[in-house]
Amino acid sequence: QEHVMESGGGLVQPGGSLRLSCVAPKDIFTNRNMYWYRQAPGKSREWVCSIAISDGSTYCTDPYRGRFTIAKDNAKNTLYLQMNSLKLEDTGVYYCKAGDSWGQGTQVTVSS
Repeated sequence: QEHVMESGGGLVQPGGSLRLSCVAPKDIFTNRNMYWYRQAPGKSREWVCSIAISDGSTYCTDPYRGRFTIAKDNAKNTLYLQMNSLKLEDTGVYYCKAGDSWGQGTQVTVSS
């Protein structure tokens, strides 16, 4: 099982920004689609954004489109999620998924 690790979570006020990072083994960046998911307390995990290995195309689901951006740096084996204009409802644990491998998550709390 590949080792995937997220970082960058924290406490931020509404309207603020955070950037999450996900480090994974090098071969994942050349072979796997990569995703960010969010899990709110008591809710199931939901898809946030993804980046395709085939052409580098990105996609974010409706609640996040226009506010969140997914990107990757192959030289650093790192996936990013830039989160802007954060809302209270963005609170949750954010997970990185590389192929079929999940990280342990990083907590994001949006609160005034």
